[in-house]
Amino acid sequence: MKEIKLTSVKVISELYSKFKSETIESEFSLQKLVNRTLNKFVYDEEFRKEILEHDKLTQSGSKF
Repeated sequence: MKEIKLTSVKVISELYSKFKSETIESEFSLQKLVNRTLNKFVYDEEFRKEILEHDKLTQSGSKF
């Protein structure tokens, strides 16, 4: 098994609820999403650029 890093993150409640409802019938988890996204961010330059330029989240008291 690959080494793992335990971490905690704050997520936007509304987005998390929508994610859960979209994935309720599948075995797709937040952990799978995060690991796949991290992999693409590190190894896919186009994806990294798209994520860095994404600005459609509403700013709250945190740094989303």
